[in-house]
Amino acid sequence: MSKRVLIIGAGPGGLATAMLLAKAGVDVTILEKQPRVGGRTSLIEADGYKFDLGPTFFLYPQILQEIFKEVGRDLFKEVPMTRLDPQYRLTFGAGGELNATSDLERMVVEISKLSPADGPQFRKFMDYNRVKLEKFAPCLQVPFPGWKSLISLRLLMVLPFLKPWKSLHAELASYFSDPRLQLAFTFQSKYLGMSPFQCPSLFSILSFLEYEHGIWHPTGGCNSISRNMARVAQELGVKIQLNTAVEEILFKGRRAVGVQTAQGEQSADAVVVNADFANAITKLVPNNLRRRWSNAKVAKKSFSCSTFMLYLGVDGRFDQLAHHNIYVAKDYRRNLDEIERQHVLSEDPSFYVENPVRTDATMAPPGHSSLYVLLPVTHQHPNVDWAKERARYRGVALRQLEKLGITDIEKRIRFERVVTPADWESKVDVYRGATFNLAHSFAQMLHLRPQNRFEEFDGMYLVGGGTHPGSGLPVIFESARISSKLLLEDLGQTA
Repeated sequence: MSKRVLIIGAGPGGLATAMLLAKAGVDVTILEKQPRVGGRTSLIEADGYKFDLGPTFFLYPQILQEIFKEVGRDLFKEVPMTRLDPQYRLTFGAGGELNATSDLERMVVEISKLSPADGPQFRKFMDYNRVKLEKFAPCLQVPFPGWKSLISLRLLMVLPFLKPWKSLHAELASYFSDPRLQLAFTFQSKYLGMSPFQCPSLFSILSFLEYEHGIWHPTGGCNSISRNMARVAQELGVKIQLNTAVEEILFKGRRAVGVQTAQGEQSADAVVVNADFANAITKLVPNNLRRRWSNAKVAKKSFSCSTFMLYLGVDGRFDQLAHHNIYVAKDYRRNLDEIERQHVLSEDPSFYVENPVRTDATMAPPGHSSLYVLLPVTHQHPNVDWAKERARYRGVALRQLEKLGITDIEKRIRFERVVTPADWESKVDVYRGATFNLAHSFAQMLHLRPQNRFEEFDGMYLVGGGTHPGSGLPVIFESARISSKLLLEDLGQTA
């Protein structure tokens, strides 16, 4: 009889894990609280408008392509997608703009328009980070169960590239003299919910990945990745139970043996947690059972920023926009300090707008647009009462859009949804509304992050942004490979 595994959450990490386990012959059931799959990577759809709830950039598809190949499928046939060029447009509050492209020669020209002396530095940046990623990639593909795992040849080889004394911004300042370009290659730290002035220099590999492997738009949005993964998983025999909230993980001694749902108990040989780690561990596992990850210890951890979201279905098109548009506040340092240290709302915030109909006509009715507007803000904090700030900050967001030439949007809005950090916490079960999970400081990486084979209990495994390697779709998919391999080893099965 095949072993039975329960997966809590149908996010991208849980779906990838389900595919790999099912291919290996495991009996897999996914329990999802929401009425749809995807978690933070799910779909908002109304009146012909489509929006990704969360991620809109799809980077480095190679990892997911390898997972699809392992289960006998081709990612690009199962999930049609387009490589974007330009990848995005950066508009600087300090003046100027940059149309980012993965065409190296064109990118040198674009950089030189802002700062002629910095153009040639782009090649040096790419060459160095190509080697850095080659050295560090193996560290992202294996578990780190304890400090002894740091003493390995693969990690020793990457030590010269880690530079723990150096921030991401300081690393880029060694390549580019123009402050705008320094920001252009460090804003990607927001994928981790961190300031580039605090983020470790290691993560220069994020912007490198964009330029080396491109940014992709799956037709229908990033949510189509999750929806198609769910379809493939079910074709492999996975059972997906929607509208099924897990109320508690059940234990026999120190071993996870199943879950309690509103519909009753379900037993299993192993439990995989794909839900937001901090929220799940504090709500689904009794505090008295936990040692390293008690409620008090979780509360002391460092968490990422959150996001204030507007999903706008609008009459008319905005062809002056690129597919992805990023506005960098004139006083970027102040904006970040207000988010991360002061925990207050900025009056001139940086923001991001996706205008997907530039690439994908399925995202809105003909002649209309589905604009996705994101403002990085503090995670839940007593300084900000979203019941009072929700409407006011919507006004701030709409005024900011004028800086990208969108001046008459209010009267043309036909559909609107607002999501605040309070909504991320209460409706999507994200701890403190920290949409990018635990922060990625050196004190919360590798063996110091909650482990893939969860260290507190037997038979319990983690996938997603809260475990190793971290946040962002590519590494979440890597976490699925790591955790599923460990689980199969423990069950005595092979992929």
